[in-house]
Amino acid sequence: MKFLIGLLLVLFAATAAALLLLSDAGYVLIAVGQWTVEMSLAVLVVLVLVAFALLYYTLRLAGGAARLPQRVRGWSSRRRALKARRGLTEGLLAYAEGDWSQAERRLLQRADDSETPLLHYLSAARAAQAQSADERRDHYLRLAHETLPDAALAIGLTQAELQLEHNQLEQAESTLDSLLRKAPRHRQVLKLQMRLLLELGAWARLATLLPELRRRRVIPASEYTVLELKVHGELLDEVADDVEALREAWKRVPKDLRANELLVRTYIGHLVRHGRGDLAEPLLREALNRQMNDHLARLYGLVEGGNATRQLEVAEGWLAGEPRNAVLLLTVGRLAVRNKLWGKARSAFEGSLAAEPSVEAQRELGALLEHLGEHEAATASYREAARLASEQAGRSATGTGLVGALHLAEQAEAELLRTAGA
Repeated sequence: MKFLIGLLLVLFAATAAALLLLSDAGYVLIAVGQWTVEMSLAVLVVLVLVAFALLYYTLRLAGGAARLPQRVRGWSSRRRALKARRGLTEGLLAYAEGDWSQAERRLLQRADDSETPLLHYLSAARAAQAQSADERRDHYLRLAHETLPDAALAIGLTQAELQLEHNQLEQAESTLDSLLRKAPRHRQVLKLQMRLLLELGAWARLATLLPELRRRRVIPASEYTVLELKVHGELLDEVADDVEALREAWKRVPKDLRANELLVRTYIGHLVRHGRGDLAEPLLREALNRQMNDHLARLYGLVEGGNATRQLEVAEGWLAGEPRNAVLLLTVGRLAVRNKLWGKARSAFEGSLAAEPSVEAQRELGALLEHLGEHEAATASYREAARLASEQAGRSATGTGLVGALHLAEQAEAELLRTAGA
């Protein structure tokens, strides 16, 4: 548009000058010493324009010649950058296709000419890692740092991640310690630190990290809950041989987790193995009063609290609310045996079997009948228990009986607690 406007102005000016000269051609006399030049004004104007044009294009040509080396360098630089971009693309494609050697070679060919050399070196480090070439990997990471020192965080995160993938835990710990000093609240740094501590089994350190993981929302809430349960469960297991340390570890469990079935079962199992049913019984009673749970109700019948009579009364109170609950009937039967109430125990065991046949109830009934001198009935009860156990084991072995497998696990837990209590 500007060119057209300029052209119109030039044409307008030329037309006006031509009309002016036609009406009055004018006369010009130039005298220099003994020399004189005479010409019309129109000729002078043409000569001046020609001279101006020659001077203008001469100067432009000279300027272009002076800038030629710079233009050549720029063209060459752009050409190298284009090849570097093509190398990056081809390298990443080879990496995606699993051709690690080709990816590494293509990524490094033009790395120095690239506008983003950091991407070349970090990607080449991953390709070297995939070939188990740890020395080359670390070399590329050093080159990345030398190329762009300001990207130390990104380079450090890549290095820590690759070290964790190759189970180089000591090196990863050193790298992450450095990153934590630089960026203690960075989400990815915290996530890698979490992975490291899980690999190390450093549960106490991981427990101190949990609040920051939650505050920074490093992992989804559902994953955080699972992690929290695992950490505190492992901490309980670590001090399982020391009752006082066990109690202190339980106190450090967040209140909202103390009602969790798995943690309660873990803690109570350790207490019972130490013969501390007096500590386990109130905890179980509180949890069951808060919400009835068959697994915890089964444990309540195996725990020997300080007052067997009171314990039986509590269980009977729960049974009044759920009279057909097979697990509560089994628990009442076990507590009745402890209180030597044979008739009540027999009635409870038979009621449990009527509600839901189980190996545990059959064995308890068999033991009671044997104690009462009813040996034939006891033998029949033991035989039925063996048949039920065989059926459950068969369902578990075929992979279709997850419930059967859980029953077997519960029975094993019951036997272990019984042995510990004895």
